[in-house]
Amino acid sequence: MWAICKKEFRQFFSNLTGLIALLLFLLINGLVLFVFPDSNIFDFGYATLQKFFDLAPLILVFLIPAITMRSFSEEFRAGTFEVLQTLPLSRWQLVSGKYAGSLLVIFIALVPTIFYLVSIEALSETGGIDTGATTGSYFGLLFLAGVFSAIGLFCSSFTANAVISFLISAAACLLLYSGFEIISRIPAFSAGPDYYIEMLGIDFHYRSISRGLIDSRDLVYFASIIAGFLFFTHRNLVRR
Repeated sequence: MWAICKKEFRQFFSNLTGLIALLLFLLINGLVLFVFPDSNIFDFGYATLQKFFDLAPLILVFLIPAITMRSFSEEFRAGTFEVLQTLPLSRWQLVSGKYAGSLLVIFIALVPTIFYLVSIEALSETGGIDTGATTGSYFGLLFLAGVFSAIGLFCSSFTANAVISFLISAAACLLLYSGFEIISRIPAFSAGPDYYIEMLGIDFHYRSISRGLIDSRDLVYFASIIAGFLFFTHRNLVRR
C-alpha cells in the first residue's frame, strides 16, 4: 500500500502542474486574507481566519479533483492498471494507497496555511485568535479533504479520460457540498424538512465542526461518506 502511496505522491509532483495547483491555492487564499478589499483582515478588524475557512472549501472543490483525476484514469489510459494487478496487492490496498497519496498531497497544501495563523496572531493587538474555533475549522478542512478525495477517486475509476474525471468529480463535490443547502431554501421545504435536507449536505457538518465542537454525528457522517465512495471505487475496479 505504501508503495502505491509514494507512487501517487511522486506522480503528482512529477510535473509543474502539481506545484502550480498548490501555489494557486495558497496565492488565492493569501490575496483574499491580506490584499483584496472588503475581505482582508485589515478591513475586517478582527483577528480571525474565518474568511480563509469560508473560501478554502470552494477552492478544494476544484483543487482536489485536480489531484485525484489521474489516479486511476492515467493507469487505464497508459495500460499500467494491468501491471498493478500483477503486483502482490489486493484491490483494497490499491485503493487505500491511492487515497493515502492524495491525502498526503492535500496535507502538504494545508501546512503552509499555518503561516496565516501565525501572521494574524502577531498582528492582533489584544486577545489573539480563537484557538478552539480555528482548530475545529482545520479538523473540518481535513475531513472535507478526505470526502473530496474519496469522491475524486471514485470518479477517476470510471474513465480513462482525466479531464472527464476532473469535471465529474468537481461537479459531484460541489453538489454534495452546497447542493442540499440550496435545495433546503426552496419555499416548499420551509415548513420543517429544510433542516433535515440541509443536514444531508457536507457544508452543514463542516460548519458544525468549524465551531470548535467535535460532534460524533459529524464524524459518523464524514466516515460514512468516505467509506461509501471508497467501497464503490473498489467495486468499479472489481468489475474491470
